[in-house]
Amino acid sequence: MKIGHFGYSGSHFLGAVFADRVIDLTEAGQNSREALTHGLTGLFRTGSFSAEFFHSFYEQGKDREGLWHDLEDLSFLPLYRPGKIICLGLNYAEHAAEGGREAPVEPIYFEKAVSAIIANGEAVIYDENLGRIDPEPELAFIIGKRAAKISEAMAHEYIAGYTIVNDVTARDMQGKDVENRMPWYRSKSIDTFCPVGPWIVTSDEIGPLEPLDIRLKVNGKVRQAGTTADLIFKIPSLIASISSLITLEAGDIVSTGTPAGITPIYPGDLLEVEVEKIGVLKNPVKRALS
Repeated sequence: MKIGHFGYSGSHFLGAVFADRVIDLTEAGQNSREALTHGLTGLFRTGSFSAEFFHSFYEQGKDREGLWHDLEDLSFLPLYRPGKIICLGLNYAEHAAEGGREAPVEPIYFEKAVSAIIANGEAVIYDENLGRIDPEPELAFIIGKRAAKISEAMAHEYIAGYTIVNDVTARDMQGKDVENRMPWYRSKSIDTFCPVGPWIVTSDEIGPLEPLDIRLKVNGKVRQAGTTADLIFKIPSLIASISSLITLEAGDIVSTGTPAGITPIYPGDLLEVEVEKIGVLKNPVKRALS
């Protein structure tokens, strides 16, 4: 099931997406459960996020025409504010090679600031003072319950769902930081540099080892294309590796890395990140106001 956070006529709600229509789950469940009114953050905190949970509200409201909206009539809102966003660097061998680096022998982690998150349709702000700016299309997964020292065999039980992350990067700044042996944090965490969405696909619909095609289009032309089959470190091993040292909390986002083909973007561009079985995350690029 695809779960999103939508705006309509000055209000907002959690909805389930079916083709080009969306059912208001918040309204559907208001008489029996109040959990939905606290949004996805509340659901992760209470351990309620699951396909079964959302399906129960869908069943309550599916025949009530007033709860259905055309997707084109809705605005997309940020899904929620996670505790942390952990990203993988150089998790595709060809991407490592295009940067003149060897494929890593252990995962490379870095973090993006949660304040950088924007929703589907919101603008990535281009500041020419930053120099080159690159988008990076990535599959991301969301932790469903507290995970500490989890084995690969059990990792699938800790995934709530999947979404798309565009790991926008100030490339010149990153290069300077690498040269000076500084972290990547600032070049990855600039405001608007983390589009996430457009929704979450619950984990019953995608397997953690399922190969998914990834594409980035800029102004309708394919700039990057790959498959998660080529991930160096697969999702179960990532959960095991991270949780061996860092406790993952419900709602945390882990973004798995970008395939080869990174390329700069400019004001006026339209970015479309497509991940198979999830959908398309679209964001325009706009120049920063002086």
